[in-house]
Amino acid sequence: MKPEELSHLRKEYTLHTLNEDDVEVSPFKQFERWWQDAERSQIGEMNAMTLATSGKEGLTDARTVLLKAFDDKGFVFFTNYNSAKSSQLDFNANCCLLFFWKELERQVRIHGIAEKISVKESIEYFDSRPDGSKIGAWASPQSVVVAGTSWLKETFQYYAERFRHGKIPKPPHWGGYRVKPVRIEFWQGRPSRMHDRILYSESETGVWKMERLAP
Repeated sequence: MKPEELSHLRKEYTLHTLNEDDVEVSPFKQFERWWQDAERSQIGEMNAMTLATSGKEGLTDARTVLLKAFDDKGFVFFTNYNSAKSSQLDFNANCCLLFFWKELERQVRIHGIAEKISVKESIEYFDSRPDGSKIGAWASPQSVVVAGTSWLKETFQYYAERFRHGKIPKPPHWGGYRVKPVRIEFWQGRPSRMHDRILYSESETGVWKMERLAP
């Protein structure tokens, strides 16, 4: 389609503002404030975030994953350690997370470095998952070409039967990553595309510097 055929999709952003005088000194506190706003707005899957990575081939990759924990140490998600995203993070730990909460006309962009969390943390979260998700973690060789749906169903049934009478343990190839941010940008949509953008950057001393970016 040509640009003029998509021009009717234009939206004017008017809901909120983002001013230096109103934001938190800590980007983690600011994220928590926006997170609470998203909770009150009852946004569907508000923890969905785009994870962008780059691997050996030099190609940038992206996919949606789910945030499962956050604090001032970073942002945590879980995956198969043999997956494409994990191979890319093992090669290049630099990555980017992006939240888009369209109901609030907001984005949060997080540049950081990913590292595997402890086995203990991964086990604690794995044990909280539904049994079907636990079996799926065993059954799926994530990102690998497979013979078809029937193969996946048979493999799932194999592990379902294997663990039918006992606790389902965490697979050794499954666990979490924590993305430790070095930059966090908060974006608030504004009229006439004059959006508010506040960037927090971490200094070598661990102090966060706040700056306004042009829209």
